[in-house]
Amino acid sequence: MRKTLAIVCIFVASSIHAQKSNQYQQVDFSATAGSKQGTLAAAYSYNTRFGKSHKFDIGLGVRNTAYFGTKKDFITAGPARLTRTFTTPFAIFFAGQQESNFDTLVVQRSFVNAVNIALNLGYHFNEKISAGFNIDLVGFSFGTKTNGVFKSNGQTITEPSAKPSAFNLLLTGDHDKGSLNSEFFLRYNLNSRWGIKGVYQFVFVEYQANSVEQTFADGSKNDRFRNKANNFGLGITWQLNK
Repeated sequence: MRKTLAIVCIFVASSIHAQKSNQYQQVDFSATAGSKQGTLAAAYSYNTRFGKSHKFDIGLGVRNTAYFGTKKDFITAGPARLTRTFTTPFAIFFAGQQESNFDTLVVQRSFVNAVNIALNLGYHFNEKISAGFNIDLVGFSFGTKTNGVFKSNGQTITEPSAKPSAFNLLLTGDHDKGSLNSEFFLRYNLNSRWGIKGVYQFVFVEYQANSVEQTFADGSKNDRFRNKANNFGLGITWQLNK
């Protein structure tokens, strides 16, 4: 019995050690740009390589995304039942837009810091080249108040103090709340610690109006407006342990 218990303990210890040897911490920095807008992002993640050949990555981390833009259109952020033709989570990406329910808040100078917990997924083609996807899950935002112009049914109203929405939550598509960053990347490792990556970024940035409000035909109201940006950029990664 003691011998059996000892063998089991050795097996469990070796399994834990093997698992830990496939875990690593990483810091990365990215910069992206689009039309009159851009982002700077810094992230820390704790990841595990798994699979028969340890080619797959999964991990969690925290990321701060700083977004800045000039005279950008922020359109009605929800509710999804009024902005999309159907609202099934995830499938909502393929839903049509109910543009007749869209109003616009033109934000003059937007600056938002979104601090979120992020999910990381990746695949290693070899020790030099990998690709992956990461997406913000939940967090908070802060930034500068700014003036804007609210456009609804051909009328324009000045909004003197729009501010970033404070709470961020991934619910998919127009169910989402706040400001959320996601990116697809292709990375090349320069050595065992440093790498460079190319980035395609899809980022939601949300502002909340203070003195104006959108009213829908059913009487419901909305004060949240969102800019959806498709940006491209570059980044560097640093692996803390190898």
